[in-house]
Amino acid sequence: MERYLQVYCSVMHFNFLTSLAMNSAKVIQIGSNSFDGMLPRAFGNLSASIEIFSAYLSGIKGMIQNEIGNMSNLIELDIGGNELTRSIPDTLGQLTKVQMLRLDDNKLHGSIHVNLCNLVNLYHLDLENNHLSKQLPTCLENLTSLRELNLSYNSLTFTISSTLWTNKEIQIIDLSYTLFNGSLAPEIGSVKEMRELYISTNQFSREIPSTIGQLQSLVNLTLSNNRLHGPIPEPFGNLIALQNLDLSKNNLYGEIPRSLEKLKELVYFNVSFNELSGEIPMDGLSRT
Repeated sequence: MERYLQVYCSVMHFNFLTSLAMNSAKVIQIGSNSFDGMLPRAFGNLSASIEIFSAYLSGIKGMIQNEIGNMSNLIELDIGGNELTRSIPDTLGQLTKVQMLRLDDNKLHGSIHVNLCNLVNLYHLDLENNHLSKQLPTCLENLTSLRELNLSYNSLTFTISSTLWTNKEIQIIDLSYTLFNGSLAPEIGSVKEMRELYISTNQFSREIPSTIGQLQSLVNLTLSNNRLHGPIPEPFGNLIALQNLDLSKNNLYGEIPRSLEKLKELVYFNVSFNELSGEIPMDGLSRT
């Protein structure tokens, strides 16, 4: 019978956890706590049977110890919303069974280590709101199981390699509020299962690739507050599932294409602070 350990209290030390008999526990969920201290090294030496460990919004401080890589059967790791610092240990790459990894809303810095590309079963990766920097590893193309990727609110730099769009079944990507620059590769149009794409507040320039018009499952598209220029691509009229489109605060020019009249599901449309001309095609956008 699987053991499920759930701990709720106001203030506690992690030594309390490591002193518990958890050799057969598979799920550990810690909530509504205010931890006094850091993750001890013994944290990584907890039973290898643990499959789910969640300590979201628990006030954990300090660094993620390298020993975390010893939790070889871990499927879900959620230690977001804490005060973790320093870099992401490369030993996380040893958790090859993990499907969900949430380290969001911490104070982690440094690069996204290439060893994370070993997580071939990873479905959900959330590193939002940290101080991560440098370039994305191109080996992210190895994460063929990945469906949700959130890297927003970091200090990532350089351009996005076209290899990011190799995963044709990824559904949600959020790269908002980073420091990416360069252009959006035309390969973006190959991600046929994409439902949500957020790339606002970066430094992308050049034209919007017309291949985005091939993403007919897309519901939310936000490219606002960049340096994109040129016209709105005519193929955007093929985004038949689109509900929210935000292209505001760029350098777009030309007329709004009448092909957007075909977007019958569109409920939010923002092209303010551009240099667009002509009329909004009201037949399709009368509800915005």
